[in-house]
Amino acid sequence: MSTNRSIDLSEAWHERAKRVIPGGVSSPVRAFAAVGGTPRYFVRGKGSRIFDIDGNEYIDLVGSWGPMIVGHAHPTVVERVLESAAKSSSFGAPGPNEVLLAEEINRRVPAAERVRFVSSGTEAVMTAVRLARAATGRDVIVKFAGCYHGHSDALLVQAGSGVITLGLPNSPGVTKGQAQDTVVLPYNDQAAIKELFAARGHEIAAVLTEAVPANMGVVPPLAGFNSFLAETCKQNGSLLILDEVMTGFRVSQGGWWGSVEATESWTPDLLTFGKVIGGGYPVAAVAGRAAIMDQLAPLGAVYQAGTLSGNPVATAAGLATLELCDANLYQTLDKRAAEVAQAVSSALSASGVAHQVQNAGNLFSIFFHEAPVVNFENAQRQDTKAFAAFFHSMLNSGVSLPPSAFEAWFVSGAHTDRDIEEISAAAQLAAKASAATQR
Repeated sequence: MSTNRSIDLSEAWHERAKRVIPGGVSSPVRAFAAVGGTPRYFVRGKGSRIFDIDGNEYIDLVGSWGPMIVGHAHPTVVERVLESAAKSSSFGAPGPNEVLLAEEINRRVPAAERVRFVSSGTEAVMTAVRLARAATGRDVIVKFAGCYHGHSDALLVQAGSGVITLGLPNSPGVTKGQAQDTVVLPYNDQAAIKELFAARGHEIAAVLTEAVPANMGVVPPLAGFNSFLAETCKQNGSLLILDEVMTGFRVSQGGWWGSVEATESWTPDLLTFGKVIGGGYPVAAVAGRAAIMDQLAPLGAVYQAGTLSGNPVATAAGLATLELCDANLYQTLDKRAAEVAQAVSSALSASGVAHQVQNAGNLFSIFFHEAPVVNFENAQRQDTKAFAAFFHSMLNSGVSLPPSAFEAWFVSGAHTDRDIEEISAAAQLAAKASAATQR
């Protein structure tokens, strides 16, 4: 892969974008603020590869942040989308595709007794929080520092991902009143949970957590942490909201809870899904116990609505994607993720760059940090300059990584042996560039 890459057209388009779009982007991390340089403008993808507007080819380890789990432009997904779009892109009315997708989610995750579709993960979590408050008659929501649950006002308090990348511990425009009922605790800290519930358990409507945090980098829950949260909520009449927007159907056929922790005999009250269930289209969902979910209008008094929710084209893409997510695919994903992580780790070790590989199945990230990361405070200590040098070297070698040290990496079922070989070669150069920043 050549390192002599012209990005003239990407630069021109980005300058043009900045005149009409804030920062030139529709989501902050895309702006390359954390790593410097010009974001690439991608125009085409096929399998494991993506192509920018200048004609440069890259191995994709972003995968649209998870949804492209079967690869770009998979023929089955494309066929279903075209078939549905030919009939109309939207009706604003019920349709079979949303029913079929809800049934598939329920089949894979029995705790999802009812499913309500929305268009983004932010909407899904916002709705779950509203439901929890209505069901319990309480106001306080507990979240964890570094976990990101979308950009609704009450949850932009010590969030992860783009908020960390931009150095914003909160967001202007969020009033004290909107955030006063959100309590933020350190992740993986059972003692902090016990102390809070002892003092304010009667006020707490729900504990909200990512099934595996992946917006401060991948930080798996310590053994028993999620089950502890579930039991604590149950004892105190609170609800547990498990955010599986990232992990849902990415790490296994049943997501994190459905396949990894369901054997521990605990069940979340509400779950949120996104990313994979849309196959690259804007689909997300809130799901959970029927007794809670049926409080949504029109059955109950908790209002939620969306003109494009359950869109027929988007749900067709999601259903086609999920149907391709079988046991063989997950075996491939686990294998490829391990191969990429090993290639990068070996290169960094050979160049003397301190790092940690952390994963939840095939969801993984590389922390440029000398010790294991168990919470947000640990994650913030990593060497972001070393990561930025690594990122740009990889990009110049034709490997597209998330443009932030605080993001998960993604493989797809389309990645090949050749991709792994090229990633390994690129990583050896990038590790040297990273090491140079530490001298």
